[in-house]
Amino acid sequence: MRLTQVTASLLATHFTVAQESSSSDPLWEIKSPPKYPSPWIEGTGDWAAAQAKAQDFVKQLTLLEKVNITTGVGWEGKGCVGNTGSVPRLGFESLCLQDAPLGVRNADYVSGFSAGGTVAASFDREVWRQRGFDMASEHRDKGVDVQLGPVAGPLGRSPEGGRNWEGFSPDPVLTGIAMAETVKGIQSAGVIACAKHYILNEQEHFRQAPEAQGYGDNITESVSSNIDDVTMHELYLWPFADAVRAGTGAFMCSYNLINNSYGCQNSYTLNHLLKGELGFQGFVMSDWQAQHGGVSDSLAGLDMAMPGDTLFSTGRAFWGSNLTLAVVNGTIPEWRIDDMVTRIMAAYYYVGRDESRVPVNFNSWSKATYGYQNAIGNANWGVINEHIDVRGKHGANIREHAAKSTVLLKNNGALPLTGEEKFTGVFGSDAADSPLGANGCSDRGCDIGTLAMGWGSGTSDFSYLISPFTAIQNEVVSKFGAIDSVTDDYAYEEIQALAAQVSHALVFVNADSGEGFINYDGNEGDRNNLTLWHDGEALIKNVSSLCNNTIVVIHSVGPVLVDSFYDNENVTAIVWAGLPGEQSGNSIADILYGRVNPAARLPFTIGRTREDYGTDIIYKPNNGQDSPQDDFNEGVFIDYRAFDKNDITPIYEFGFGLSYTNFSYSDLTITKHNVSVYVPTTGDTKAAPSLGNYSTDLSEYQFPENITRVPLYIYPYLNTTDAETAYNYSDFGASADSYIPEGARDGSPQPRVPAGGAPGGNPMLYDVLFTVTATVTNNGTVAGDEVPQLYVALGGPNDPKVQLRGFDRLSLQPGKSGTLSVDVTRRDLSNWDTVSQNWVISEYPKTVHVGASSRKLFLSKELDL
Repeated sequence: MRLTQVTASLLATHFTVAQESSSSDPLWEIKSPPKYPSPWIEGTGDWAAAQAKAQDFVKQLTLLEKVNITTGVGWEGKGCVGNTGSVPRLGFESLCLQDAPLGVRNADYVSGFSAGGTVAASFDREVWRQRGFDMASEHRDKGVDVQLGPVAGPLGRSPEGGRNWEGFSPDPVLTGIAMAETVKGIQSAGVIACAKHYILNEQEHFRQAPEAQGYGDNITESVSSNIDDVTMHELYLWPFADAVRAGTGAFMCSYNLINNSYGCQNSYTLNHLLKGELGFQGFVMSDWQAQHGGVSDSLAGLDMAMPGDTLFSTGRAFWGSNLTLAVVNGTIPEWRIDDMVTRIMAAYYYVGRDESRVPVNFNSWSKATYGYQNAIGNANWGVINEHIDVRGKHGANIREHAAKSTVLLKNNGALPLTGEEKFTGVFGSDAADSPLGANGCSDRGCDIGTLAMGWGSGTSDFSYLISPFTAIQNEVVSKFGAIDSVTDDYAYEEIQALAAQVSHALVFVNADSGEGFINYDGNEGDRNNLTLWHDGEALIKNVSSLCNNTIVVIHSVGPVLVDSFYDNENVTAIVWAGLPGEQSGNSIADILYGRVNPAARLPFTIGRTREDYGTDIIYKPNNGQDSPQDDFNEGVFIDYRAFDKNDITPIYEFGFGLSYTNFSYSDLTITKHNVSVYVPTTGDTKAAPSLGNYSTDLSEYQFPENITRVPLYIYPYLNTTDAETAYNYSDFGASADSYIPEGARDGSPQPRVPAGGAPGGNPMLYDVLFTVTATVTNNGTVAGDEVPQLYVALGGPNDPKVQLRGFDRLSLQPGKSGTLSVDVTRRDLSNWDTVSQNWVISEYPKTVHVGASSRKLFLSKELDL
């Protein structure tokens, strides 16, 4: 079949050819290998019923309707940040996709939840699941179908990474468990969870070439994250596997290139790793403007284009009418678009959207009651916002979760406070309300007043924000105490005058970051360094030099440098409170005044210097005008793994946290289980199903005569019956035959991936080989929680010294004991083998360690393998 001009343009993309490499090769020379065809949904795991419902639905659709469900209608085309087309004939409304991973973005009467990187510190599965459910309940009641979260990318390779706070932790196990619990919470509320950003999206600088060009960087392509096979599997893919196993309905592919192939058309990461090896049954959507081709993206595994247009507000699309034409002319096989739609609808039925769906009742582009329903085209005036309050009593949970996620780093008897202190002084702008209001900066894109969330699309609007000073003032006044404050960080004379008078000082400092489309104070998403903002170190020094009972509270997006004050004898306590959300003041007051005994643990390491971390952001282009190259040469050694490998002593290690009581550990017991020998998955899939016929008569795909076109809105219809001019967007017209990768359109039965076989990978990876238990006792005089942690040492020369594999949060009364119990799976003890392309347990000795942090490991035993 002769390929039309449109097909050629859609195929002009970044397919790469596998190259042999050795350990001495630069990572940028390793190319992402082609993997085709794109696996089709099989209903494995517990997806069979959802798949069957989805197939019944897809069988009723015309080709135009299938294209409508897979293609976004364009930026600001409807009320949500992302909207697909609808199927009016069957009463199926447009799907609404909405940020964010900590609440409903761009909506009123919603909650501002604690950030993922904050609640990770709770080490509490109940917190993660309840938070997911609460967030999704608000999305559901606003009419949202897909919540664009949770986040495992960025994982947190570099501590300055702008969006690290949206995720959980640089440890893959902690992130993986938090991802799984959050997914379960979201989807139990009847909303589709979207795991993002898949994968290796580890910095904001150069994530999108146009964005970088706007900052003056002369590059033509996005940054390429270059990685080896072992690191991919043992570190970055790990938490995404947990999300798949938990049943997440959607994945979002990322902006960056991966081994020099764009994430949303990378057949290796989408077809082979995600849909093949991990057995993902849901659908893959592009990040907004992360689509770089049409046919190529579809064949490489992309199922939904967001927001639909090639660039915001252009009306031009890689899919839409182009996708219609590509299926009609056979460039994309019918089974592939059927699979795209089936995956979308399977996720829809899997979470029960058919039973819990309500109409969209808000508008991302305006808080007004009336406006244009199609904002991009100033079309269809009417009610766009019903101002429905969806918060319920979620504020109480946010307060509890933030307190449970607050880490006590230092305490020389200064805490808890009683509220009856003689004279309380509160210092720092981070303690105060912003003079611009809690939502005074769009997408929270500034750092004025107390810091409760980072900036960017991962935010929500505050319905209220309780500042620390408000809560502390209420505490003191209720006891008829004395309190005063200076919240201008640079009012040095006033700060020193008050500090000399108070009996104890509460100093609030912060450090912010966010998404790359916002540049705040020279920080283009990523932080420029790890120092405190607003001259926080000087503030602490000025206060502590005059007050010998100075308590420091840090609100930050991640690690900060504390070397200048952590060992100051006048600094009697240090608290890390992360990004606590709307209940910020109340939750920190609960900790400071002892209503909550702190038990949270650091989800990252706090080092002495920036250089201790090893990894760093690429701040300047390093590859001429082409794609910046970011080689992940450190392998799996990030955060505490790097500190351990390089024998660097941190100030506060991963997993560290204090309490108002104390605990002891004893009685380490290991129970071995008899399990079958690991067997790679074998056999073939069934053939790809085609769920309906379509016509090759282009006259059947023209715009209906009675339609009123909305300007810049993306439609599935063709402009003419001439294939050469019917397309929506094309750059050049060479023959496209050479761009179709071998096997990409092959719908015959395909060999199964040996490391695959079910959602999450080969089911035998999750066989429990050992159960480890230990006794934890509260030796203090007050009730408290303890977080015992289990680490393994895999013993090989290229393995980390220890790696987290399990934990629990135990609530214990004084003098009482509890039991940590962790199931150690085959996956927990395995390494990725590049030769067999599977997981293997090496012959090196394996040891389990149990303790209170990654460096306080009190109990150890070798495993009998």
